[in-house]
Amino acid sequence: MQPLALFDLDNTLINLDEAFQAWIGEFADERGLGHEAVNWLVALDRTGYPHREVFFAKVRDHFELPQSVDELWSRYRRRMPHLVRCRPQVMDGLSRLRASGWRVAIVTNGTADNQLGKIRRTGLADAVDAYALSGVEGIRKPDTGLFEIAAKRCGATLADGGWMIGDHLVADIGGGRAAGLRTIWIDRGTWPGHEKNADHVVTDVLQAMEILHAER
Repeated sequence: MQPLALFDLDNTLINLDEAFQAWIGEFADERGLGHEAVNWLVALDRTGYPHREVFFAKVRDHFELPQSVDELWSRYRRRMPHLVRCRPQVMDGLSRLRASGWRVAIVTNGTADNQLGKIRRTGLADAVDAYALSGVEGIRKPDTGLFEIAAKRCGATLADGGWMIGDHLVADIGGGRAAGLRTIWIDRGTWPGHEKNADHVVTDVLQAMEILHAER
């Protein structure tokens, strides 16, 4: 039986934080908002408004922008797939896993256009066996249904076991455990003081891939 490895997308296979910083710079430059605006946008993101519709409502009000929240949010979604990247080492790591017999899929929350754009433009669409997107399936992690869809597209079931690798303790690690999967948490320093109920804790997805090879 081929072992199953499910990977989160943002800040797991790709560096979303890096792309978001690039977007902030572009956004401020295009509107002549200045350096203080960059600092304000970074602070707003870190304050806890990851849902972009809420984020852009606050951005629109703060800078008194003429565009609607929907327009700002839509432009962001169109732009982000052009800013994210997947390191060559990560692409090589996925290729090695598949070559050694692993079935590999991406399981990600987010809007269909944004997430699918990232997966396609980075080349990840061809680097994995399957993917399951909440914006397409209408199910969000930590709901185990999204994990089941990904497993099925890899020719497996959750009953067969497998691994979930991601940076979110609730969506990825909690969801993966609920789905009966072993888990590897990528600690990016954003969950201080939280219980880390993962089988392994690493700081980079490449380390997670080495663990998978050792478990094979």
